Amino acid sequence: MTTRDRMMPVPRSRKIDLDSWARSEHFAFYRDSLPCTYSVTVELDVTRMVEAVRQTGVRLYIAQIWALSTIVNEHDEFKMFLGENSEPRVWETVHPSFTVFNKRTETFANIWAEYNHDFSTFHEAALTRMNSERSETQMFPMGDPPANVFNVSSLPWTNFSAFNLNVNTWDHLSPIVTLGRHVEKSTQLCMPLAFQVHHAAADGFHVGRFITELQTLFDDCTWLSAKEI
Repeated sequence: MTTRDRMMPVPRSRKIDLDSWARSEHFAFYRDSLPCTYSVTVELDVTRMVEAVRQTGVRLYIAQIWALSTIVNEHDEFKMFLGENSEPRVWETVHPSFTVFNKRTETFANIWAEYNHDFSTFHEAALTRMNSERSETQMFPMGDPPANVFNVSSLPWTNFSAFNLNVNTWDHLSPIVTLGRHVEKSTQLCMPLAFQVHHAAADGFHVGRFITELQTLFDDCTWLSAKEI
């Protein structure tokens, strides 16, 4: 364990009671009988968010990561993992693992920051991590990621209408989010977002709710200026 690993708190989790869980049958079906992941790509309105970012001077990427992390941490289906004997469990808190790009080598590094519900606190920590690891050439300069992370990546050079990852394991239950380049359309700034998740963990309803709640955070950006950076 490295010094940077020790900066993260020891993760806590709880076991799901399969006898009382409403999705117990759904979990078993998509875990054992028909294991599959699926992805949904949507276009989100980031007009208000981009304007708020310009006024406050915060990093747009970090603001997006905080918003994603906030919604993910509000719903158990996006904090699931497999414990001993492959029983489903839920992390108490999950943290974002995200990519930073090295322009010189044209490679990326995977780093992470501890989630904090206070945006200003999270922004400071994430920005420090990004600045310190930006020139790294290793894929995981901070060492192995903690177990309780979900993945975020960004393609700021590309505006896409569909995106899919072929994950070669049925044990990865946490969501993977990919952000694209925002472009102007009429009076709006629109950004593509791809959300991929294991069907054993979440159904279309859950992803739809996630997208709706994320758009609400993007529309009401008072959290960006609640405390000046």
